[in-house]
Amino acid sequence: MFNLPRCSGILLHITSLPGPFGIGDLGDEAFHFVDFLVAAGQQLWQIMPLGPTGYGDSPYQALSAFAGNPLLINPAYLMAEGLLPIEALADVPPFPADRVDYDRVIAWKMPLLYRSFAYFQERANSRQRERFEKFCQEEAGWLDDFALFMALKGHFQNARWDTWPLPIRMHRSEAVAEWSARLADATQAQRYFQWLFFEQW
Repeated sequence: MFNLPRCSGILLHITSLPGPFGIGDLGDEAFHFVDFLVAAGQQLWQIMPLGPTGYGDSPYQALSAFAGNPLLINPAYLMAEGLLPIEALADVPPFPADRVDYDRVIAWKMPLLYRSFAYFQERANSRQRERFEKFCQEEAGWLDDFALFMALKGHFQNARWDTWPLPIRMHRSEAVAEWSARLADATQAQRYFQWLFFEQW
């Protein structure tokens, strides 16, 4: 029998945090919420799954048990880390304050993350490159297949995986090698998004 101390906490998905970027994220408001929990004498923050979501944007319909949702990456932190130019956040569109409009958030934030990836490729310092390479090596067991899956999903315009060409949907080694080469840049971008998520997490 377990002898666990009595404790209490709050359930709040990170997407529900306030902020200027259309969706709650891993930026300052997450830290402020932790400070609030401490001040209120709480010991637990139940967050629900944080994986990249599929149709319907439900956290319980994640595309991976390991990956994080890139929409939770805080753009201001990217700029502070030198992974976005200063002017990148000069034209943040107005988002609803009472809900997450996923279509609008995705349309604005994903191009921003791809811009960050291009900026990283051109301007990252040696410390950032080393951290990224270390992450890719340590997480390769799930990251390589996930990154290729997401690159393929984009290539096939979000069509269901069971409609993709038979060799790749059966994960045949020659098809994996072929598509990894064809979609090398898109696959590396997906690795980069995961690195950003786990750096901020």
